[in-house]
Amino acid sequence: MFKKILIANRGEIALRIHRACKEMGISTVAVHSEADASALHVKLADEAVCIGPAPANQSYLNIPAILSAAELTDSEAIHPGYGFLSENAKFAEIIKELGFTFIGPAPEHIRQMGDKIEAISTAQRIGLPTIPGSCGAINTIEEAISSAEKIGYPIILKAASGGGGKGMKVAHSEGALRAAYNIARSEAKAAFGDERVYLEKYLQNPRHIEVQILADTHGNVITLGERDCSLQRRHQKVLEEAPSPILTQKQRDKLLYTCQKAISKLGYLGAGTIEFLYENGEFFFIEMNTRLQVEHPVTEMTTGVDLVQEQIRIAAGLPMKITKNPVALRGHSIECRINAEDPITNLPRPGTVTDYYPAGGPGVRIDSALYPGYSVPPYYDANIAKLIVHASTREECLKRLKRALDEYIIGGVTTNLPLHKKVLNCDAFINGTYDIHFLESFMKQED
Repeated sequence: MFKKILIANRGEIALRIHRACKEMGISTVAVHSEADASALHVKLADEAVCIGPAPANQSYLNIPAILSAAELTDSEAIHPGYGFLSENAKFAEIIKELGFTFIGPAPEHIRQMGDKIEAISTAQRIGLPTIPGSCGAINTIEEAISSAEKIGYPIILKAASGGGGKGMKVAHSEGALRAAYNIARSEAKAAFGDERVYLEKYLQNPRHIEVQILADTHGNVITLGERDCSLQRRHQKVLEEAPSPILTQKQRDKLLYTCQKAISKLGYLGAGTIEFLYENGEFFFIEMNTRLQVEHPVTEMTTGVDLVQEQIRIAAGLPMKITKNPVALRGHSIECRINAEDPITNLPRPGTVTDYYPAGGPGVRIDSALYPGYSVPPYYDANIAKLIVHASTREECLKRLKRALDEYIIGGVTTNLPLHKKVLNCDAFINGTYDIHFLESFMKQED
């Protein structure tokens, strides 16, 4: 087992990884920008190294600075968390070349699944169902129109290297496709340095369902249930729950079995998430995230498995603690992403935390690096906390979540806590009948 791990991230996920390491008897190294010198993960780590100025491209995306910190502190392994460099295949390659261990999958799998076009081709090869699409990049508007006519409108353009809604455009007609094509390519180029786009059938009212998997070097591949991530705004997840309230046990069993077989065929190692759109009883692969997910706590609450510790064990060449597949699920869990943003406009609202009273009690978990007096910097993602609750049933979980949201106080910073409270009183959410368009419609009604 490793003696020292460098955590190449910040905020609540850096603190989450630190805690997992300490419980395993592993020393931690925090890296931080100048803006994060007073961050909680920096205060609690065994060692801390400043890796640059506030902008992420000069610090948390600065590969030479991170690797220099690893060498300076004699770290053995590097955990990337999520975001930043977590799905950067080159970063993983360099780590390996320099003799460190990357706590994540092999670089070839990161690269393979990071290119959405190649990911779809791979999914088809390993037996995952995919959405009807262009079967490759669309290089001209004429190709796009021809492909759309074969698939049938509406269609959606997506960036090959994309994520987070950037480079995504929906077209319901040829005219709309002509107008959207160059815009999508320009957005993709600006966001990812890759202007390639591809085309898929646009599903009207799908759910976003994802499956958590773990695979080790001893031939064990397990699934840890599914998460329903359909509550989204601008293609960004806002609330997640596990298990999905709309799947039958038969559907769940079939989905998990399909994913387990596919990952075994792929030869993947580590933690990963296979994401699907679900509509009219059918699942369609959309992408695979080769890292830990923001919403991983709901899986931990419903399975009892510490995903970060399992990531570390796998990277160290040890077998997972739990190898029975699928992992048994217990109860229901919901996570609310708490962001420092205006709950109506969705614009970031950084500031200084004046009062901080996290919710507590049975079945309540807070993943956050906030404390009174902490200044939320304006340079990074707006997520400042995650409120996770667990109960034996979904109904009990909803009641517990309402109570926890009422208890949770973050003073001095504007957050989206009011939005979560409103959603929990909406019939579509209470009944579990919402889809990925629900929150957008709900917000328009609120406006």
